[in-house]
Amino acid sequence: MAEMTGRKVLAITVGAFGVIIAVNLLMAFKAVSTFPGLEVQNPYVASQTFDAERTAQQALGWSLAADYDETAREIALRFSDAEGRPAAVHTLDVLIGRSTEARDDRRPEFLLRDGAFRTAQDLAPGKWILRVEATSASGTLFRQRLDLHVRD
Repeated sequence: MAEMTGRKVLAITVGAFGVIIAVNLLMAFKAVSTFPGLEVQNPYVASQTFDAERTAQQALGWSLAADYDETAREIALRFSDAEGRPAAVHTLDVLIGRSTEARDDRRPEFLLRDGAFRTAQDLAPGKWILRVEATSASGTLFRQRLDLHVRD
């Protein structure tokens, strides 16, 4: 068995810390390069109207459910009012993407069919996020973020 010298101990120590530092640098680079950005441009400005917007949205009484049909490759959004009937959605804007990167972000067109807003989307397996913004006929804004899980 070879003798353990000071140079060998130094080489092992430098090598171990070198690997740790290299992995940390790689992870920091990946975190920064794939970060999709902020939720809002100016959180302070957004906070000034948050309570009023939330109260108006709650007054609508709407609820939202999302489904993904993996066979048909179709997303369906169902808005319902406080009585469980289909809600009268005036405008609809949806951002579909991943939580960790903006590369897969898309804004598809939804069409109202069979009581649901539908769009054909070929989603890869994993977790997807839907950022939904809809308005009522009176112009009240309804916002909701939904998680969608696509199986393998």
